Amino acid sequence: MSAIDASKKPASRAAIASGSGRRAGDTVFATLSVGSGLLIFLTLAAVAVFLSLQSREAITGDGAPADAPSLLAYTGPLIFGTVFAAVLALIMAVPVAVGIALFISHYASRKLSTPLGYLIDLLAAVPSVVFGLWGGVWLVPRLEPLYMFLNKNLGFIPLFAGEPTAPMKNLASASVVLAVMILPIITAVSREVFLQTPRLQEEAALALGATRWEMIKSVVLPFGKSGVISASMLGLGRALGETMAVLMVMSPGFTYSLHIFEVGRHQSIAANIAAQSAESTGYDMSRLVFTGLVLFVITFIINAIARAIVSRGPKS
Repeated sequence: MSAIDASKKPASRAAIASGSGRRAGDTVFATLSVGSGLLIFLTLAAVAVFLSLQSREAITGDGAPADAPSLLAYTGPLIFGTVFAAVLALIMAVPVAVGIALFISHYASRKLSTPLGYLIDLLAAVPSVVFGLWGGVWLVPRLEPLYMFLNKNLGFIPLFAGEPTAPMKNLASASVVLAVMILPIITAVSREVFLQTPRLQEEAALALGATRWEMIKSVVLPFGKSGVISASMLGLGRALGETMAVLMVMSPGFTYSLHIFEVGRHQSIAANIAAQSAESTGYDMSRLVFTGLVLFVITFIINAIARAIVSRGPKS
C-alpha cells in the first residue's frame, strides 16, 4: 500500500499544477478578474464604434450645408486650442507639483506631511464647476494687472503680444485654472514615486558628504524621473478633456492665434461640445461627435504613452 500511495503523490501534484486541483474561490476570482478586464476593453471599443458611426455623416459630408466649413477647418482650431491650453497648464503645474511632492516626501515632518498630503488629494475631489466659478469670479480680475504688465513689457514675445481686453477670459486664464486642477494628480503620483527611492542609496549619498538637496538631485530625481513624466502625462490627459472650467473661464474663438491674452481667440473640444450640443441636430451634431472622437483618440494615446513610461520605469 505504501508503494501505491507513493506512486499517487506525483500525479496529485501534477493535477494541482495543471489547475484541476484549484479551489473554487480561486476559479471564481480568476474568472471575475478576466471578465472585468474584458468588460473594460469592450466598453472602450463600444465607445469608439459609437462615435465612429455617429460621426459618419460629418466624415462623408452628407447633408452638409453649402456654407459649412470643411471638417478640417472646423476641427483644426479646436484641436489647437485644446492642446495649447493643456500644454500651458502642464508647464505651470509640473514644477509646482514636483516641489510640493519633494517637500512632503523629504523635507516636511510626519505631522506636517500627512495632513498636507490629504489636503492635496482633496483638491482632486473638487468639482470642475467650482473651479470654473472660482476662476471666472475671483481669479480673472486679479490676473488682469499681471496680463497688462506682461503685455506692455514683454509684448515682443508672441505669447504676450496682441490687444488684451477686460474681462480677460482668455486662454491664459483657462490654462491657470487647468494647472490648479491637474496639480493634485501630478503631486500625488510624484510623491509616491519619490517615497519609493531606495533608502540605502539616499543614506549612501548623505554618508559621502552630500547635502539633502544634493542627495535629492543625484538620487531621488533620477530615480523618479519616469514617474514624474508619467504623472505629467496623466495630468495632461485630464486637462485635454476638461469641460466646465474651460467653458466658464474662456471666451470661445476659432483661430490658430498664439496670443494667449486676447479674448475670443481659442476654444477647446470639450467646451465646444458642451456649448453647442443642446442646439445641434443632424450634420452639426455629427460634426460635434467627430470632434469627440478626435478627443477620445488623443486622450487614449496620452494615457497609453503614460502607461508605457510607467512600465519601463526603475524598480525599487
